[in-house]
Amino acid sequence: MTRHSTPQHYGQLTITLHWLMLLLFVGVYACIEIKGLMPRGGHLRSFFLGLHGLFGLSIFALVWVRLLARRLAPRPPIAPALPAWQTGMSHLMHSMLYILMIATPLLAWLLLSAEGKPMPYFGFFLPSPIEVDPSLAKQFKHWHELLGSTGYWLIGLHAATGLIHHYWVGDNTLTRILPRR
Repeated sequence: MTRHSTPQHYGQLTITLHWLMLLLFVGVYACIEIKGLMPRGGHLRSFFLGLHGLFGLSIFALVWVRLLARRLAPRPPIAPALPAWQTGMSHLMHSMLYILMIATPLLAWLLLSAEGKPMPYFGFFLPSPIEVDPSLAKQFKHWHELLGSTGYWLIGLHAATGLIHHYWVGDNTLTRILPRR
C-alpha cells in the first residue's frame, strides 16, 4: 500500500479523506433527518442537532487538509482521457462540492452567532464573528438549509457519475479513488 499517488491511484491520504468525508456527510444528513423526527425541546433532538454540528465542523476542518493534499499530490489521469466538456463538468462539480464543504459550516457558525448561541466543537467554543441579529439569523438559516438541500443533489450526482464512468463508460474514474487491497 503506497501513501503517494501513482498513475493509477490517488495517494492513501486522499483516498482516506475522500471516504471519511462521505461518512461525515452521511452523519450530517442522517442526524438532521432524525432530528426532524424528534419532538421539539427533547433531549434526543438536541443530541442529534449537536452531532450534526460536530460532523459539519469536522467536514469544515478536513476540507482544508483535502485541499492541501490535492494541491501537493499529483492527480492520476483518467484513462481513457475524457472529452474536454466532461473534464470541465468534473472541475465544476468538484468546485461546487468544495464550496458546499466550506460555505455550509460557515453559514451555520454565522447563524448560531446571529442567534446569540455558542458554536461548540469538541468542548471548545468558536468565538462569535458577528453581533446578535435575529433577522440576519433567519437569512443565514435559509442559506444554510438551501446549501444543505443542494448537497443531497451534488453528492448524489457525484456518486452516480462515478458509477456511470465505472460501469458504462469503462474508464478508471472510480477505481482511482477506491481503497487499494
